[in-house]
Amino acid sequence: MVTPLWGRLGRMDTSRRTKIVATLGPATDDPAVLAAMVGAGLDVARVNFSHGTRDAHRRRVEMLRNAAREANRYVGVLADLAGPKIRIESFQGGAVQLEEGAPFALDTALDPTAGNSAEVGCAYLNLPNDVHNGDVLLLNDGQIVLDVERVSGTRIHCVVRVGGTLSDRKGVNRQGGGISAPALTEKDLEDIKLAAELGIDYLAVSFCRDAEDIRRAQSTLRKWRGEARVVAKIERHEALDNLSAILGVTDAVMVARGDLGVEMGYAELTGLQKTIIRQTLARNRVVITATQMMESMIHSPIPTRAEVSDVANAVLDGTDAVMLSAETAAGKYPVKAVQAMAEVIQGAEKYQVGAERRIWRSEDGFTNNEEVISMAVNYTASHMRVRAIVALTESGLTPLLMSRNRNDIPIYAFTRHEATRRRATLYRGVYAVPFDITTSDPKQLYPAIFEQLLQRGLVETGDQVILTKGELSGVSGGTNSLVILSVARS
Repeated sequence: MVTPLWGRLGRMDTSRRTKIVATLGPATDDPAVLAAMVGAGLDVARVNFSHGTRDAHRRRVEMLRNAAREANRYVGVLADLAGPKIRIESFQGGAVQLEEGAPFALDTALDPTAGNSAEVGCAYLNLPNDVHNGDVLLLNDGQIVLDVERVSGTRIHCVVRVGGTLSDRKGVNRQGGGISAPALTEKDLEDIKLAAELGIDYLAVSFCRDAEDIRRAQSTLRKWRGEARVVAKIERHEALDNLSAILGVTDAVMVARGDLGVEMGYAELTGLQKTIIRQTLARNRVVITATQMMESMIHSPIPTRAEVSDVANAVLDGTDAVMLSAETAAGKYPVKAVQAMAEVIQGAEKYQVGAERRIWRSEDGFTNNEEVISMAVNYTASHMRVRAIVALTESGLTPLLMSRNRNDIPIYAFTRHEATRRRATLYRGVYAVPFDITTSDPKQLYPAIFEQLLQRGLVETGDQVILTKGELSGVSGGTNSLVILSVARS
C-alpha cells in the first residue's frame, strides 16, 4: 500500500538549484515579511545565537514553520552558535579615533568601561598568553591594524599601523590565527540544548579548530536528543590546517568569509573559497558560502554589480547554498534581498550547465551501497534523456550523494520523514516530496510516484525517470537498486 501524505498538490519550482539561506532578525519579525521571504524562495532560515534572547529564537522558529506550512513548502532551520568571538571592551566617552603611529594597548585587567584613545579592555582574559612581540592584531574586521611591540602581564603594548574610528565591543583577530579560545563556550553548550529542543535541522559551530570541536558539538547535541546535522564554520587558520580531518566528521561546511578573510588576508580569500568548496564536495559534504554576499542591500533595494558577480562566482564554484546575513536580519529590504539572490543564482546557473561536472574518484573503493547507486545514477543520467531522478529515501543520504555530481537533472527526495525533507532543503538540486511507502509492489508503487510527479507539473507522460529504492521499504541505508521508468498515467 502507498500512503498519500502530500495534502495540497501544487506545482513545484525547480528552476533554481542552488539554495538560499537567510538570517532571521528584527527585520523579519513581521509575519507578512517572513511569508513573503518564503514565497520569494527562502530555503533555509538561519537563527543567529549571537544576538537575541532564547524566547526570541523560539518565536522566530515557530513563525518560520507557520509561514512554511501556509506556503506548502519545506524550509529548513540552521542555528548558528556564537562561539568564542574575541572582543575589546567599551570606551568611557564613546568611539575613539586611533592615529597611525600612536601607541595603543589592550589590557585584560582594565575596567571594562574605562577605554580611551590610549587603551581599552579585552573580554578574553587569555589573549596576553596567545600574543607575542611582532604579532599583528586586527580589530573591527581588519579595519584597525595594530603591531604588537611587547606583552607585559595583562597588557599588550601596540603601535597603530592602520588607524580609524574604533567603538565598543569590536572583534579582535590575530593575523595568521593562533588564538587558543575553545570553539564551544558555556553559552554555546546551553544554546545546543535549545537547538535540540526546537528540533533544529542544522547546527553551525563557529570558530571550530579541529575535528574534536565538531565531535564535541555532535556529542552534546545527541545528549539532548537533537538530530540536527552539524556545520563546521571555516573561519580560523587552524580550521584550514585541519580541513581534511574536519571533513571526515562534519556533515556540512560554511565558508565564513568574514573572520577567515581577516585572519588569512583578503587577497587569499577567493582562492580559499574555491579550495574549500572543491574539497567539501569531494568528501560528499554540503557547503554554504557566506558573509557580505549582498551587504549593500542592508540599505539599498538593489545589489551592486560586484555583489552580483560574487554570488554568481560562488554558484559557479559549485556551492550548495549562498547565505544572507544582516541583509535580511536587520536590513530595509529583506524580501528584495531574497528575490535578488534568487535571480542572480538563476542567471549564473544558465552558464553552468555542462560546465563543471564532478569526476568520481577512481582510486578508492565505495563505502556503501548508496554511493554505488548514486554514481550509477549520475553516469546514466549524463548519457541518456532523463527528465527527473526520484530517490525513495529514509535518511536522505542517497539524494545527497547524487547532488554532489552536477548533472543538472532535478533530484526528488521522496520520503515520509519531515526531518529528512527539511534537511534536503540545503542540498543543491534536491527537492523534497512527502511520500510514505509501505510496499515494494511496482503495480502500486510506480503509479503513485507518477501521480505525484504529474500533478506537481514535474514531468509529462512518456518522460523517462530514474528511480532508486531498496528491496525493503522503510529501512534506512537500504538503497540498492536503480530502475529506468517511462511515465504513464494510471
